[in-house]
Amino acid sequence: MNKILLLLLPIFLLAQSSIVSNIPLPKTYIQDLDPYECDEACLQEYIDNEMIFSFLAHADKKLENPEQDEVRVLNISILNLGSNILSGKVRIAMLLPYKRIGKYASSTTNAAFAYLITKSNSFELKSYKIETENEDDIRIALAKIEEDGFTNVIAPLTHQGAQNIVNLNPNITIYFPTIHKHDINTSSPYLVFGAIDYKAQSELLMKEAISPLVIFSDKSETGKKLAHFEEEAFMYKTLEQNTNEEDVSFNFFGLTKEKKKPKSEPIKVLVKENKVIKYFISRRTTNLEHYLKENEKIVEGSFVVNTPIVKSGMIMSQLTLYDVNATNVLSTQINYDPLLLSMTQYIDRKEMVVANSITEQNNVLIETNALLGNDIVYDWINYATTIGVDYFYSLMTNEDREYNIPIEDNQVMHKVELLQPSLSKFMPYTHIERVPKEDDLEETQE
Repeated sequence: MNKILLLLLPIFLLAQSSIVSNIPLPKTYIQDLDPYECDEACLQEYIDNEMIFSFLAHADKKLENPEQDEVRVLNISILNLGSNILSGKVRIAMLLPYKRIGKYASSTTNAAFAYLITKSNSFELKSYKIETENEDDIRIALAKIEEDGFTNVIAPLTHQGAQNIVNLNPNITIYFPTIHKHDINTSSPYLVFGAIDYKAQSELLMKEAISPLVIFSDKSETGKKLAHFEEEAFMYKTLEQNTNEEDVSFNFFGLTKEKKKPKSEPIKVLVKENKVIKYFISRRTTNLEHYLKENEKIVEGSFVVNTPIVKSGMIMSQLTLYDVNATNVLSTQINYDPLLLSMTQYIDRKEMVVANSITEQNNVLIETNALLGNDIVYDWINYATTIGVDYFYSLMTNEDREYNIPIEDNQVMHKVELLQPSLSKFMPYTHIERVPKEDDLEETQE
C-alpha cells in the first residue's frame, strides 16, 4: 500500500501545479552602471550589436527616435521589465457579458492586457462577468466595480446592454468598443463610444457604385442596418450648392455691386435614376441561381455583400459562375479579412472594393497581441478595445496616446479608407468615375 502511495505522489504534485497562483510574476529591473551618456548613435550601436540589456539600461524613458522606441517598448513587454519611475497603478475593469459576445469575452481582455504589459506602469485589469445584459445584472456588476474602486470600464456589449447602461446613467467612465454613438441616444459625459462608423463607410463605398445597386444581406440586425445605410447613401447623392452673394461698395463714381466668390454648401439630392434591388438571404441559402441566372435587371450592376466572409465568398464565386458581369463588388469592414484572399479566386475579387477603418498600426502592440494569439490588424473590435485602453491609460498617466485618433463628442472618429484585395494583400484603391443607369427602385426578399 505504501508503494502505491509513493507511486501516486508525483501525480498529486503534478495535479497541484495546474492551480493558478495569485502571486504576481516577478519584475526585472536593469540598472544603468555606465558613467557616460549614450546618445542616439550609441543606442543604435547597442541595437545593431544585439546588446539589448545595455540598450535598455540607457533607454529608461521614451525615446525621440520612433524605431528605437519601438525596440525599447517591445523588449519591455517581452522581458516583463519593471519601471524605475514611481507612479500610481493603472486600474481598468472589463464588463463582459460572456454568453452574448462569445469569443470576444477573452479576445478583448487579451487586447487590453497586451496593451498594458507594453507599458512600464503597474496595472490592475479585472474582469466582471455577467450572465445577461439586463438592467439588474448590469446594475449589480457596476455597483461591484465602483465598490472595488474602479472608475474606468471597458464594456464590449451589444446594443441592448449599452442601452441599459444609458438607462442606469452611471457616474463612472465606460468605453464601448462595440457601439457607435449615433446608434444610442445619450448625452452622458461618462459614456465613450469606440465602434467604427458603418454609415460613413457606406457613404464612401456608394461613391463607387453604379445603378443598378444590388444588395445581398443576411437577416441579422447588422445586415438590415447596412442595407438601409447603403440604399440611403446611393439614392441621395451629396452635391455642392453654390450661392452667389453681392457686396455693395462705394467708389468715387457712386455705389457699385460686386459679386463675392461662390459659397459651397453640401446638399443631398434624390437621384431618381438610381435603382436599388435588395435581397435578404437566409443563413441556409447556398445556391443563388434564382437571383443571378439570366437576371437582366442586375447585369453590370454594383453588388454589395453585407454577409460574413464565407457567405460573401460564395456570392462572389456565383457572380462569376452565372456571368452577371458585375461592375464591382462592394463591402464594409465585415469582409476586411485575410481569409478573403485565400478562399476566393482572384477573378472573383479583382473588381472588389472594401471599406476599412483599422488605419493606424502599432507594431509593438500587434506583436504583443500575436504572442497571446490575438488579432488587432483585421479584427476591428479588438482594435477598438485597444484604442479604449490607450485612451484610459493616457487619462490616468498623462502620457501621450499611442493612437492619434481624435475623440469628438465622446466618439472615436475613425478614418475610412477604401482598399482593393489584390493577389496577396489589400491594396489602396483609386477612385473610378462611373456612369449611372436609369431605372426605378425595387426591393425583394427571400
